[in-house]
Amino acid sequence: MKIADALRRLDAYPRTLEDFSVRTVSGAAVTLISSSIVLILIFLEFWAYITPHLTEELFVDTTRGHKLRINLDITMHNLACNYLSLDAMDSSGDQHLRVDHNVFKHRLDLQGNPLKKTEPIKEIVVVSPSNKNNSCGSCYGAEYNSTHCCNNCEAVLDAYRTKKWNVQLDKIEQCKDQYKRSDLDAFKEGCRIQGHLEVNRMAGSFHIAPGSSFSLRQFHIHDFQFADVKLSHTINHLSFGDKIEFAKTHPLDGLEVISEGDPKSEMYNYYLKIVPTVYVKANDGAPTYTNQFSVTRYKKDLSNKERGMPGVFFSYELSPLMVKYEEKQRSFGHFATNCCSIIGGVFTVAGIVAVFLNNSWEALQRKLEIGKLS
Repeated sequence: MKIADALRRLDAYPRTLEDFSVRTVSGAAVTLISSSIVLILIFLEFWAYITPHLTEELFVDTTRGHKLRINLDITMHNLACNYLSLDAMDSSGDQHLRVDHNVFKHRLDLQGNPLKKTEPIKEIVVVSPSNKNNSCGSCYGAEYNSTHCCNNCEAVLDAYRTKKWNVQLDKIEQCKDQYKRSDLDAFKEGCRIQGHLEVNRMAGSFHIAPGSSFSLRQFHIHDFQFADVKLSHTINHLSFGDKIEFAKTHPLDGLEVISEGDPKSEMYNYYLKIVPTVYVKANDGAPTYTNQFSVTRYKKDLSNKERGMPGVFFSYELSPLMVKYEEKQRSFGHFATNCCSIIGGVFTVAGIVAVFLNNSWEALQRKLEIGKLS
């Protein structure tokens, strides 16, 4: 009995007798309201507990060995696919990058609709000056292994047929003597260029320009016979790296540029500042490497004898800083602590409000009784 009496003295929650407790309508109302508030707050806290929160961190980029993937989808409205070249170069401007690419060109009519019964054209991206002393002819991306050679035009065509690709014969070195195109067809179609390039992680550029491209004494040259050409274009999509869910910066997506007035040579420059980004999901420890970028645009009118070459040019530069986004899961202890705080705090405040309402009601009743007696 003595032990039980000692334990009773430690009771921090003594119960009052039922005869001494008074239940009121105001107390019931406060109880219902406070209970509803507790349930709503606990539900919101539980939702926050199961939803990972995103943290952001900025540090110097020390990663090595990752390729830079360029995803592009660009429509040229007034120039046929056979008259367009896609080239990629490094920051020095005279040495081409070693590029892995998967780019196709789709023929369009002047209204932007795909031409019926036409296969996509496999684009041949210029990656290095041609080596004429090489006894193994290039298959221009259609080879089935590293030792496959295409030393004549028929071999290249067979390789492209196997891949079920359409081919631009004017860009095939082995076929140049067998194919001549008509420049009258240059402005009768449009072209949509889709695909991706994978280049080394360094500053560089890529461009879409009319004419066949080649290198001459470390200069990059396009062979095009027209003095004036419209380069109206739409950038359907341009991004660097894998797509992430919260991506905020694809600033060029949907941009439409129309060349107005008489045909004239114009040079469109897009200067891109790329910020390397890594994204780590809460349930998957494997990081996703991607990039965000900002852009500055500039157009040059070459009809005023300014130096330049007609085309759409993209120059990019990588930031030395990397942004890391990481999803983090809240701990159960944090969730339980917040729930206890919600319950204790709401019912404490509710008790104060209930006492205040009860005392105010009793004081009002006493004043009414005094008023009746007087």
